[in-house]
Amino acid sequence: MRLPRLLLAAATLTALTACSGGGGGGVDGTPGAAGLRDPYFPKAGNGGYDVGHYDLALAYDPDAGHLTGTATITARATQDLSAFNLDLKGLDVENVTVEGREARFNRAGQELTVRPPDELDDGETFRVRVRYSGEPETITDPDDSQEGWLPTDDGAVGLGEPVGSMAWFPGNHHPSDKATYDLAVTVPEEYGVVSNGELTDESTSGGRTTFRWHTAEPMASYLATVAVGDWRISRSATGDGLPVYTAVDPTQETASRPVLAQLPAIMKWERDTFGPYPFSSTGAIVDRPGDAGYALETQHRPYFPGAPDTGTLVHELAHQWYGDSVTPKSWRDMWLNEGFATYAEWLWSEDHGGDSAQEIFDALYDGDYFDDEAANEAVWAFPPGKPPDAPHISDSPVYQRGAMVLHRVRQTVGDDAFRALLRDWAAAHRHGNADTDDFTAFVEKSAPGKDFTEIWEDWLFGDGKPERP
Repeated sequence: MRLPRLLLAAATLTALTACSGGGGGGVDGTPGAAGLRDPYFPKAGNGGYDVGHYDLALAYDPDAGHLTGTATITARATQDLSAFNLDLKGLDVENVTVEGREARFNRAGQELTVRPPDELDDGETFRVRVRYSGEPETITDPDDSQEGWLPTDDGAVGLGEPVGSMAWFPGNHHPSDKATYDLAVTVPEEYGVVSNGELTDESTSGGRTTFRWHTAEPMASYLATVAVGDWRISRSATGDGLPVYTAVDPTQETASRPVLAQLPAIMKWERDTFGPYPFSSTGAIVDRPGDAGYALETQHRPYFPGAPDTGTLVHELAHQWYGDSVTPKSWRDMWLNEGFATYAEWLWSEDHGGDSAQEIFDALYDGDYFDDEAANEAVWAFPPGKPPDAPHISDSPVYQRGAMVLHRVRQTVGDDAFRALLRDWAAAHRHGNADTDDFTAFVEKSAPGKDFTEIWEDWLFGDGKPERP
């Protein structure tokens, strides 16, 4: 199918050479960028193409800590490409093909540079296959938390925020490039595997079991997960038929039962508050305490290191709308994830007999929300719209002061208009990406005649503690 295009290119080149007396030539493609110049993770992601689908076939031996993988990536070129990069940290690459033909490649840090046998045209859909293996890495973030591939006492878990997914599969690892996924993971038969989306098949042969998971909705790679271990699986549904799939480590089963029993009610409240649920199922993964240092909004079913409390479950499920469906364009926009999920906790408290959002706002402003004085002061360390650097994108101002920005918007537009804004924002960017400028423009358009200057200048982007409204 490529032959006619190549013949045409050759004919064009001949004509150009003849016209220029032998010194001319066709316009060649150029390499895609090795990073997307994210403000905080400039090497994350790659230019020149958009990924549409990942098909990952993995085999993991927990005893040896060894991973074998084949990643088949379907993408579309966004420029004429002579080469392109994939993010992959560690692991040994054995073979790369593009459109079924051997491709040259080389490694440099987290960059896997692929040179296809034939130039890829702007707009062309292509398929690259990477075979790789080795012991996947645990990556230490700039804030000293750990992500990537985390071995556990009974298996392992892959967690990706912000760039950890490159430790276990090659890809375009930036939140701005979302894709659908098929994931097949083979493990010894005494282990289970939980991932995103829907479990489509489970088969055992020769002492090994393969679990096949399918994610039909677009997903940023940092939200992908693989959790290998011993799980107590529960399948149920919410009152309106949404499938619920939970996987709980046996040591956490008793402690988790009361809070997970609230999941259908939380989902109903969040759907009433934020609008239609953007995915095909919900649930949770509850691992052992210490297996990871944080909960994470992995798509469809969030991950928890130990039994969560109600507020944490509300927070991570709210991320399914804000962060997972409406995904930031860059890591500078982290407050659009965490400010919204934190404010969801405030609204849940307000609607269920706890402190109102105004009372929480006042406590934070007055410096008596946290028991620790340093924690209260940390809320004002920097504005949520511009964290100073990568180590601070998950600090308190992004969460608490981000939520305070939303409360100031609510104070300005009124309760009914604010509730509508929450739903409309989630609908307007469903399964897409958005940044802070998109949000401020959306708010201003939704409330013509209202003045948000003080909110944006002082609360979202201003240094220090703003004056009390």
